[in-house]
Amino acid sequence: MSSDPFSLEQLREVHAGLEGAVHRTPLILSRTLSERVGAPVHLKCENLQRTGSFKVRGALHRMRALDADERKRGVITISAGNHAQAVAWAAAMTGVASTVVMPEHASRTKVQASREYGADVILHGNPGEAFRRAFEIAEERGLVFVHPFDDPHVIAGQASCMLEVLDDLPDVRSVIVPVGGGGLISGIAAAVAAAAPQVGVWGVEPEGAAAMHRSLETGSPVHLDAVHTIADGLAAPMAGKLNFELVRRHARGVAVVSDDEIVRAMRLLLERTKLLVEPAGAAGLAALLEGRIPLDDDGPVVVVLSGGNVDLALLARLLAETSSEMPRAERKL
Repeated sequence: MSSDPFSLEQLREVHAGLEGAVHRTPLILSRTLSERVGAPVHLKCENLQRTGSFKVRGALHRMRALDADERKRGVITISAGNHAQAVAWAAAMTGVASTVVMPEHASRTKVQASREYGADVILHGNPGEAFRRAFEIAEERGLVFVHPFDDPHVIAGQASCMLEVLDDLPDVRSVIVPVGGGGLISGIAAAVAAAAPQVGVWGVEPEGAAAMHRSLETGSPVHLDAVHTIADGLAAPMAGKLNFELVRRHARGVAVVSDDEIVRAMRLLLERTKLLVEPAGAAGLAALLEGRIPLDDDGPVVVVLSGGNVDLALLARLLAETSSEMPRAERKL
């Protein structure tokens, strides 16, 4: 067996281990979106995944990698919501006690779901402060810190999403991925590098939390002083070191979109495809529709809908305030 955690052999083994425990989410061709973009647009529906996001892939693989001593100690993580729910679920599935630290303004829907999956939830400060508090508690209590994105086991688990895409759509030419700290895009980039290097991987971040975009500009991972976006799932205050390296080596780039553009994409998805996604999950489509992704040709495009955990009160407000009218994307070839 290869010692490279991101070799095709290793990634396929991880994927095989997750089969049956997590959903093989559907890949849906949208005629409406294809007509707007001028290329076949397929939606990878991780909003229909267990716990409502792709995060369970990496969380479950990470839980299974714990040794006997670590399992007894229990785990702790930091998350605005989706990773918290995923770790809570995966820990319960594997008989491990879990604690999650969430920013104090985290979605109450995600907080409640994390508790219902079995986690001890601690609310603390802003995202940066919550990160620091999680590290402190891990040291105080002897808990195993499970990083939400900068961890090779987590990244390898997320790569299973792309292996499914390659199985279902072998001629895919481009894949567009929402980016928070970089766990999903680095897993997808690793899978593409190992199995299909001809595929273009593009990331998308909100303007108010563009850590990976800035990292690529500066040449090293950056830490943001503050984040401001409705896409709480993309509000990580930094780009992970390992994530940055994988994105730098294997992705084509990271585009940036506004919160308004994200909400328009959310509304369009709900109206035309009947798919409910959270703001983070709609970021990739927003960039595609706004012409921010320079596609290579007219080959198939996959947009990853990374999550569907949206607070219904927030959803009602956002949809009431935003029109779904969008221009046809100006293709950059």
